Amino acid sequence: MVVGAGFAGFHCLRTLENRLPAGAAELVVVNPADYMLYVPLLPEVAAAILEPRRVAVPLRAELARTRVVLGNVSGIDLAARTCSVIDVERRPTVLRWDRLVLACGAVTRLLSVPGVAEHAMGFKSIAEAVYLRDHILRQLELAEQATDAAERAARTTFVVVGAGYTGTEVVGQGQLLTRDALRFFPGLRADEVRWLLVDLASRVLPGLNPRLSGPAQRVLCRRGVEVRLRTTVSEVSDTCVSLSDGTEIPTRTVVWCVGVRPDPLVDVLRLPTREGRLAVDDHLTVPGQDGLFAAGDAAAVPDPAHPGQITPMTAQHAQRQGHVAGINVAASLGYGQPRRYRHRDLGFTVDLGGREAVADPLHVPVTGPLAKSITRGYHLAALPTGRSRVVLDWFADVVAGRQIVQFGLVSESAVRLAEVDRIA
Repeated sequence: MVVGAGFAGFHCLRTLENRLPAGAAELVVVNPADYMLYVPLLPEVAAAILEPRRVAVPLRAELARTRVVLGNVSGIDLAARTCSVIDVERRPTVLRWDRLVLACGAVTRLLSVPGVAEHAMGFKSIAEAVYLRDHILRQLELAEQATDAAERAARTTFVVVGAGYTGTEVVGQGQLLTRDALRFFPGLRADEVRWLLVDLASRVLPGLNPRLSGPAQRVLCRRGVEVRLRTTVSEVSDTCVSLSDGTEIPTRTVVWCVGVRPDPLVDVLRLPTREGRLAVDDHLTVPGQDGLFAAGDAAAVPDPAHPGQITPMTAQHAQRQGHVAGINVAASLGYGQPRRYRHRDLGFTVDLGGREAVADPLHVPVTGPLAKSITRGYHLAALPTGRSRVVLDWFADVVAGRQIVQFGLVSESAVRLAEVDRIA
């Protein structure tokens, strides 16, 4: 049984399907959706470049031998080897397991900032990406109709909190979305639309290669994005965000990309943790717990490249750890030999929208169109399926431009951080 079908869970199951003969084991995954979300391309969904289905990898089509159970694991009995599951209709059930892989990922980190849970929006799901796209376009609509200058200014001000990978891509893609949309709003001027990126760190992309930070920040500033570093949010209301430097920014849009924390299911186990993540060895097994494995954001995996540290929460690590977990689960059943987790850092890519990106393939910093080509090539290679559809959407964006339309299919209550965090 695998809990979670993110990068780690999906690639664990794919490896098990490839390594185990038919009939050697029953494979089960518990996940709240019937797809794996390719998170790195979510900003392009919010920017109206990719259709939402392009970033959803269907589990039933890609994992033909795996039984998919839609629901959330609410508890795990290690002694009885059972999982308590709440299905999508809130009905409880109990599933038994012989080998268990925890790949439940992470949830949004809210911190203790007043008003964030009630008034900010997160960015970890398709629903949140679609809602953000509609919300941005709706604010432009309402700003054009507003007769009050203060309301107009607040509705055309967009604040993204967190200058890491996600926040930097969201602000880069979002700024281009509003720029392209303005041609359909003759009542608004380009200088009225304001984008801000706020972070307590001293540089953009603080967790990545420092040589990517400068070029990325220059691209954003050249487009007019206001980058506020060494600054944090002290309070959020429905009409304003207050910063630690005393600044108050009237806005109706606060996107919370500060970071993530391990899924609360880790705490339920009452097993040793490190930085909130379940402690595992270099074989991704939980010490003292026969048949229990963990991978991805929920697992504190020793980083062989940095002794004494654990691997960061990235899709690259989650995918590779899922693969190794699958190998070791198969080995525990007598198929193949176990393997330690090792990795070679291939670098990182950050898509800033348009023709701009920054990347460090094999630790060689690259910017501009070349970095853009590397970025898109990497995503096509990493996508398990649907590559041709993604390429067609990219081609349509170049030839015809993005479609400026809002559907209103996702309600505000469905993506409110307080509600999302409670469910998770």
